[in-house]
Amino acid sequence: MATEKLQIISDELLPVYLEHVPANLQASFDALHDAEISTDTFSFYTSVSSVFSSKIEGEEIELDSYIKHKKFRIEFLPDYTRKIDDLYNAYIFAKTHDLNEKNIAEAHELLSKHIVAKQYQGKFRTHNMYVSTTDGRIEYVAASPFELSAEIKKLHDDIVVLLNTEMSIEETFFYASFIHLVFVKIHPWNDGNGRSARLIEKWFLAQKLGEKAWFVESEKNYYQQHQTYYKNIRRLGIEYPELDYKQALPFLLMLPTSLNQDAQD
Repeated sequence: MATEKLQIISDELLPVYLEHVPANLQASFDALHDAEISTDTFSFYTSVSSVFSSKIEGEEIELDSYIKHKKFRIEFLPDYTRKIDDLYNAYIFAKTHDLNEKNIAEAHELLSKHIVAKQYQGKFRTHNMYVSTTDGRIEYVAASPFELSAEIKKLHDDIVVLLNTEMSIEETFFYASFIHLVFVKIHPWNDGNGRSARLIEKWFLAQKLGEKAWFVESEKNYYQQHQTYYKNIRRLGIEYPELDYKQALPFLLMLPTSLNQDAQD
């Protein structure tokens, strides 16, 4: 695959990635189909994405309860469902809009409606961002506010290049995961970065591969392996300027491997 020069996403790991990606990736993807429970007004797999992406962030929500709420209009306490509803709406928005800088900001406005104050929805943070563990240790220092705009612009420019580049399904999964990882490392929002990154990853897949991409249960698999998910993100290092993307292979392989496992279940 020949691309214009990428600014922040690297294809250095692509050859070794292609050696490890499941050989039946295309067949597994082709086998995806919507759930029978889905209707014109309810999407089962959007519910799966919204619930498990939220659970990664610590939300106490169960898929069965959310389906009862969303499909059958069974009422729960608002605090139990509202953040997941917001993320659901962001996924629905992404399904009918192009993946670009403006729409990513609008998606964040939707998904962060009950996460951050209105003035921060869809807006870059203006302060330093530290990601801490539950015991107070600094796990990661994100891009500084002084470099944030330049770094996110590089990513948006790379996404444009990649969307306009013909590539194989294996390459598509590689770059979708890489976009996810870079977005998380830049950490542009006050909150909602993980939810946004997982949505953008799938959004990229759908733009390149079509509607079936929305049936990939990546968020569910990331949740089921959430300790490994975070460990693989941490492999790159703590300080943003010193990140080593040569350590990204274990993270990049999680998306195609999870699809392969889903297809075999």
